[in-house]
Amino acid sequence: MSQHPVHRVKSIAEFHRMKGLPSPQHPLISLFDYGAFQCSKEINHKNFVFDFYHISIKRSIGAKFKYGQNHYDFDDGVMFFIAPNQVFGIEKIEEIATAKSGWVLMIHPDFLWGTLLAKSISRYEFFDYAVNEALFLSEKEETTLTTIVKNIEQEYNTNLDKFSQSIIISQIETLLNYSDRFYQRQFLTRKASNHKILENVEKTIEDYFDNEHSNGLPTVQYIAQSLNISPMYLSNLLKSLTGLTTQQHIHEKLIEKAKEKLSTTELTVSEIAFELGFEHSQSFSKLFKNKTNISPLKFRSVFNQ
Repeated sequence: MSQHPVHRVKSIAEFHRMKGLPSPQHPLISLFDYGAFQCSKEINHKNFVFDFYHISIKRSIGAKFKYGQNHYDFDDGVMFFIAPNQVFGIEKIEEIATAKSGWVLMIHPDFLWGTLLAKSISRYEFFDYAVNEALFLSEKEETTLTTIVKNIEQEYNTNLDKFSQSIIISQIETLLNYSDRFYQRQFLTRKASNHKILENVEKTIEDYFDNEHSNGLPTVQYIAQSLNISPMYLSNLLKSLTGLTTQQHIHEKLIEKAKEKLSTTELTVSEIAFELGFEHSQSFSKLFKNKTNISPLKFRSVFNQ
């Protein structure tokens, strides 16, 4: 996406003006029907950054979005969670016969100021998914979320009073909690692609340890970048599939390689530690003992008995 210009939208009111929508009823929050405006071909092949949260379900918009490393055409129920300062791109716009549908909820961080959600929103890890994938919803799941959104809409369209903010934020938190549940379901149900990711993780770690590295041990960031997936999403996915985080997978493979070298070569512990990426052999020995309850030298002696 970096080859296309990036347009920063600084306020919700600016977004409304850009899309030809009426001014928002509140400067810090907006909720509207996505079928209310038409996409312009002038925004084709552009990237956008918002200074606010953008949560949406969109269908048949005549565009292909690039969200992180993947493209989506919005034919099915696809939900996006875009946090402030994340980049997404419109790669293609075309004429389609089907009417657009869906909804868009935009929340400026200042709307959350002074509430518990202002701090807790960071725990919803799908907002960190700017480099992996969107949420695919079943019909039943989408109905659940749409019901919550209608509750927000009802409160948004009434005369705002001192209770309005807390009621709306409560509904937003419910929306995020259900979305979190559905993301966990997605980890489990999209088994084919998820297990392919698991295979690729194993291969990436294997390839790393098959070569001597002066750059140190493989990091979670390295593995994630190699697979074009965010570190948080990768660890969550692996935890749901195997019960181990990415870091634990790295350690498991490291111990496996260490045992192989200890049992099939005459390399010293220091040489093995260096080949595996450790700067100090003491660090390697400590990790090996923590994981196996036995020192590297003891393992070699027991194996060779």
